[in-house]
Amino acid sequence: MTEEFHRIRRLPPYVFASVNQAKAAARARGEDIIDLGMGNPDTPTPQHIVNKLLETVQDPRTHRYSVSRGIPGLRKAVAGYYERRFHVGLDPDKEVIVTLGSKEGLANLASAITSPGDTILVPNPSYPIHQFGFIIAGASIRSIPATPDENMLRALERAVRHSVPKPTALIVNFPSNPTAYLADLDFYKELVAFCRKEEIWILSDLAYAEIYFGDLVPPSILAVPGAKDIAVEFTSLSKTYSMAGWRVGFAAGNERLIAALTRIKSYLDYGAFTPIQVAAVTALNGPQDCVADLRALYKDRRDVLIRGLHGAGWDVPSPEGSMFAWAPIPEPFREMGSVAFSKLLLEEAGVAVAPGLGFGEYGDDHVRIGLVENTQRLRQALRSIRGFLSAHGISPSSPSSTKKPEPVAP
Repeated sequence: MTEEFHRIRRLPPYVFASVNQAKAAARARGEDIIDLGMGNPDTPTPQHIVNKLLETVQDPRTHRYSVSRGIPGLRKAVAGYYERRFHVGLDPDKEVIVTLGSKEGLANLASAITSPGDTILVPNPSYPIHQFGFIIAGASIRSIPATPDENMLRALERAVRHSVPKPTALIVNFPSNPTAYLADLDFYKELVAFCRKEEIWILSDLAYAEIYFGDLVPPSILAVPGAKDIAVEFTSLSKTYSMAGWRVGFAAGNERLIAALTRIKSYLDYGAFTPIQVAAVTALNGPQDCVADLRALYKDRRDVLIRGLHGAGWDVPSPEGSMFAWAPIPEPFREMGSVAFSKLLLEEAGVAVAPGLGFGEYGDDHVRIGLVENTQRLRQALRSIRGFLSAHGISPSSPSSTKKPEPVAP
């Protein structure tokens, strides 16, 4: 009985583990580590949401089992959000389900709709659950470019022609984690038209819908006419309202996919704690100035980070959405790869970032930098990074490579 379990064998060693161990060891030695590696919001949940939780938890009736698919009031609040924000009508009884964060919903839907050996199309690089949720369910993954443009669309056409068996589902995530790419509605229209024609399900991860900084306001794929025939979308309160630890999110869209997720979840959980769901209703239906304030906060941090990196000689594209910067590894370190570079940056600058390899093999020439510290700490990190780069021969007068990587066509 020494063999590893079948599903565990399909999971590679956790890429972030070695960096996390180095970070923990440095802190154990008393070093001040500025952690920009994990997408963990550092701001508190807005007080009116916390107050509703405290009020509701006083009622002993809310301490019982909840409803796996979500309390009716929360499903109605999700439908209301989609109507206000995206002009998308949803039936809260058939087209909406509450999840324990979007990650749980994605993984359980993958389990519900996947047969062993199915081919699933996943951008590379992308958030790990996008591929590993399906790998755990027994699927085979075909990587496609992560950019919302012709490169992705052409890769989809090649995948349909050359994959055996034919792909059954596609994952998209815009604003993207980790690349921060945004998609517009025209791109979604092309995507929906193609997938309807080829009978491919679309699972859209819209967790960063409310964190954007430019003129493009992230749309929902469900706003495309006919999208609900093939698409389901996952959203979350984690980043929008700084509620990451509360573990509450949603899936909305295609009735058949929602029914499949509802059925499998009915065997696995009793839903989020009722007071959390009631507080989530308050988040969606209550004042939204907190969302705008948080967006402005991340924009300020982005501007400080990108200006500071450019000033240190590290030219990083300015993200138009999400809470991350997707940073090409400076040229002198490019050959060592993202894990070794992340460890070196931690060791010599005291700054932790996420190695791009953790998001897929085509991310190994990048690191992900989170906007998860206040501007004072960001400036402290930037001073350390500037010293680190200078020690290795990089200065503002000799910037690292700034060329945006060409999308990979698998």
